[in-house]
Amino acid sequence: MTWLTPGFAHFVSLRQPPSRGQYLRAGEAGSAVSREQASGAAAAGGVRALLRLEGAVVLGVALAAYAQYGLGWGVFALWLLAPDLAMLGYLAGPRVGAALYNATHSYVGPSLLLALGVLAATPWAVAGGLIWFAHIGFDRALGYGLKYAAGFGLTHLGRIGRADPW
Repeated sequence: MTWLTPGFAHFVSLRQPPSRGQYLRAGEAGSAVSREQASGAAAAGGVRALLRLEGAVVLGVALAAYAQYGLGWGVFALWLLAPDLAMLGYLAGPRVGAALYNATHSYVGPSLLLALGVLAATPWAVAGGLIWFAHIGFDRALGYGLKYAAGFGLTHLGRIGRADPW
């Protein structure tokens, strides 16, 4: 399984990295990658603008589809911020927080839920998938991307929040 380590499995893994330094988080003592270098891995310029526009389009399409197939706007309002409960994972540390946040803010979950709803003719799953898509689209349109384990403010769409003065 070592061939999976640098890829996606390592990104969402909750196990601790080896102590020899190869997989230390950015900014950690002994790490070869600083927080600044990790933030350099984020999208910039036109790519960042395109990804934010993509989020706005996902939000718009999800809202239009929900207006047609949803369970009412009260249900929408009730569940819209539910994926953000994953931020509670940051209470256990940035690595766990980033893994939980990314698991609830990638398009994989809502795609599967929406497919289940369509294929099984289950209205609550269709509505849930559309609400989840709307949430992710809204976040991406605002510039909140998938998180790096180095810290909450480091995302694939760039740094959010104020930079450390130190």
